Amino acid sequence: MTTRWHYKVVEVKATWMTVKPKQIEEALAMLGAQGWELVSTSPYPTSVMLYLKKPG
Repeated sequence: MTTRWHYKVVEVKATWMTVKPKQIEEALAMLGAQGWELVSTSPYPTSVMLYLKKPG
């Protein structure tokens, strides 16, 4: 049987021109509690994109 996946992209925006690790931790804790698993990230000057998946 093949596993089907749901995907989600979340942008964590900077406060005061920088993304703080605590912001990312809080976002990941909330998403993890909902069953999302972090797959990858992309840093940008004023934000970080989080790419997540969970079984469908």
